[in-house]
Amino acid sequence: MKSITMKSKYNSPIIVMGVAGCGKTTIGRLIAKKFNYVFFDADDFHSEASIEKMKNGIPLNDEDRTYWLVKLNNILQQSINKNEKMVLACSALKERYRDVLSRDLSPTFIYLKISMTMAISRLKRRKNHFFKPSLITDQFKNLEEPSNCIVIDANKPIDEILQNFEP
Repeated sequence: MKSITMKSKYNSPIIVMGVAGCGKTTIGRLIAKKFNYVFFDADDFHSEASIEKMKNGIPLNDEDRTYWLVKLNNILQQSINKNEKMVLACSALKERYRDVLSRDLSPTFIYLKISMTMAISRLKRRKNHFFKPSLITDQFKNLEEPSNCIVIDANKPIDEILQNFEP
């Protein structure tokens, strides 16, 4: 695979996206650390009601996500206003979600593509997270794979994935 250069014009944010268990948070944090970017995890901005739904195995709907996505777009806007380079880990499963995240921005999306089997395996090993592995089927059902993004095979080991990135 061709290396991914982390030079972005106008400090445009990077959004690492994909279904639960694909490695968004891990890869996003490592990219941010490697290139001295600010990192945010979209999971930290869910409402209490949304977290309770997921803890109880209830998938979020578009209404649950609307406020959350607008809030994330505001965080991205603030980062640009502070002249910060930022990485956001966010599922961004549907095109309309990516549209809200991108409003008045030109982010670079990195799609971590993973098999359902691997995602389930990783989710079962996760400790202390509100997302239940039973919800992964719903995420794959709702996933609208992006066309204008960088696609990374998230079934590979993390070290191998990170070798694709250069300053």
